[in-house]
Formats: sequence, structure tokens, C-alpha cells
Amino acid sequence: MKIRTITLGNNIEYPLDLKQLENWAAFLHSAKAVFERNGYEVQTLRLTTQPWEQYYQNKTQILEIAGTLDAFAESWEIDYFSMGTVRCIENVGLIYEILKNTRRGFCTTTACDQNKINDEMALATAKLVKKLAEIEEEGFGNLRFACLFNPRPNTPFYPASYHAGAPSFGIGCENSDAVYEAFSEARNISLAEKILKEKLESEFRRIETICEEISTRCRIEFDGIDVSVAPGICRRESIAYAFEKVGIERFGGPGTLAVARIVTGVLSSLNVKRCGYSGLMLPVLEDAGLAKRNAEGSYNLSNLLAYSAVCGTGLDTIPLPGDVSTKKIYLLLLDIGALAAKLSKFLSARLMPVPGRKAGAETTFNFEYFANTKVLKI
Repeated sequence: MKIRTITLGNNIEYPLDLKQLENWAAFLHSAKAVFERNGYEVQTLRLTTQPWEQYYQNKTQILEIAGTLDAFAESWEIDYFSMGTVRCIENVGLIYEILKNTRRGFCTTTACDQNKINDEMALATAKLVKKLAEIEEEGFGNLRFACLFNPRPNTPFYPASYHAGAPSFGIGCENSDAVYEAFSEARNISLAEKILKEKLESEFRRIETICEEISTRCRIEFDGIDVSVAPGICRRESIAYAFEKVGIERFGGPGTLAVARIVTGVLSSLNVKRCGYSGLMLPVLEDAGLAKRNAEGSYNLSNLLAYSAVCGTGLDTIPLPGDVSTKKIYLLLLDIGALAAKLSKFLSARLMPVPGRKAGAETTFNFEYFANTKVLKI
């Protein structure tokens, strides 16, 4: 198991207090050192603010803040920063400016809040997704953006992260290797739940103990661990291949939904302090097995939507045709919103139209955390 992110959340004001930012950056590096001394690989350090609408005065100011945070993150080796989520339609256009003018910045919109779908925000978001696809090669700009449904604050995973309350930190893990090991040991669905819970609870309790020690020593609140099963691009870190260890012939086939329910059931029963999604992530581009099975046509977008009913995140890192219409993206967002509203679930959509690519074409992303696959038909 790896530490995917140590995320520090805090409220900021304009003008920015650089000394305060330096203290927060120092905390992140100190926490990283503690985890490394305990044998964990820490992949990223992240900084999250309250939603920028709460301190926004004008376009010039917000772009100045974004630029300062971007330069600060680079100089202090903070991998990413998030300026939170937008709920006012008139501010959606500024997200484009923020992401276009930063390298490490993330931002989101909220199209469903407290089970109420905002149809106009879904449409504005669809237009933004199309526009963001043009700011970086392969549509990579949309990696730093998502649409949220019933979001919760203090989620360590990006892009959904935004802060509320006193300064605090949370942990997100890359832990699919534990699922692969547990399911390899179980070999059938009936034993999978018991073995998986034992393995995850043991590992997460160890991480929780480390976090509580950091919290006490640094006098900063610990939000918890987002125990979501987040995959990697190695075979033994693949959710798809893990599922196939317990009798699923091929991920996407019969039984896939049942195993997904078992995983999320285990996650919700873990006796540790949890935060964020705390569900099963199925990011197509971030999992070698999911990428492979998608390329083989083992599942489609409708399958992924169905899995969202029992999973934790919705649709994540989904490569779409570059010429996908705004209307289709909008309707897809409404489908996700319908699930979130009906089930009172926290879901998100990170959709990535790939300019110049049709459905079925291969992606060619050059990113260490992506496994290339075929563009999904929508």
C-alpha cells in the first residue's frame, strides 16, 4: 500500500500570507518524512483551500491568487493545489482561466447539491469540458477538472477536494494491491469479504496511528483516511485483475457488480476514521486492467454507470471522442446526477474528450500514472 496523497486543507484570504503558506508546506514535508520513516512511499503532497467563491472579489484577484499558489507549489515541491468547487454559473468561465494559466491547479463545479440537480450547471459544465480539452495535448487539461454531485468537504483525493473548517489534513491511499492480494488468497466470492476486511483494516489502522501521532505533535486536525480503493498501473495493483481472481471471468462480465458491492461494503465497515469518498474507484486510465479490458470491449459507459450505484466515485478519467457533442456530455452528467440524487451518493465525473480521436482509437498519454487504452463510445 502506498500513500497516494497527504492533503492539507486550510482557509486563505487575500492578500495571501506567504509565511502561513510556508508553514503549511513545511507541515506536508514533515508528514511525508514521518511516513517514509515508517516504510511508506508517498506519491504526492497537496494543498486545498475553501471554495474560491468564498473569497472571490474579481477576476484579476482570483487569477493573481491562482498564479501565486501555482508558483508557490512549484517552489515548495507541492505537487498540486485545489481552489475548490464552484456553485454559481456565472463563475464557471473563470475555471477555464484558472486552469489554463496554472500547471498544478485543480478546480470543480457542483451540479447536484443535497440531492438537488442543477440542470443549468450541468450544461455549463459540459461546455467547459469541451473547452478545457483544447488547453493541453490529448485533452489532458480535463485531468484537473471534474463535475461533483453531492460533494463533501475535506476530501483528500483530487479533483474533488475542497476545504471547510479549521486547518486539517487527510490521507488518500493507492491500495488496490491489498485487494489483489486478498482476492488472490480468497479465490472465490464467498471468502473475499472476510479476507479483504482483515487485510485492509490492519493496514489502515497502522496508517491511522501514524496520522494521530502527526496530528498531536503538529497540533493540526486529522480529517481521516479516504479508504477508497484507488488503483495503479501495475498488474498486481489493478482492480480489474483483482476482480478476476475471485471467479469473474472478465471484468465487466456477470458478477462484476456483485464484487463491487462486496468491496464497498467492506470499506464502509472498516473501524478507522474515514473521510472523502471511501468507496471503490474505477478510473479507466489509471488502472492497467481497466484500460486493457476497455480496449477489449469488456465493458462500456453504461456498465460503469451501473457500477456507480454501488461504487464510490462515478465516472473517472474517461477518454471520450474529441468530437463528442456538448449535448451528450450534458446528458451524461444528468445521468450521474440522477444516480447521486436518488441514492444520496457523493459522485463525480472526470471526462476527458481527446481532440482528433474517434471512439475506438488508441490514446497516447505520456503520464506516469496513466495506462493508455481506447476512446470510449458515448
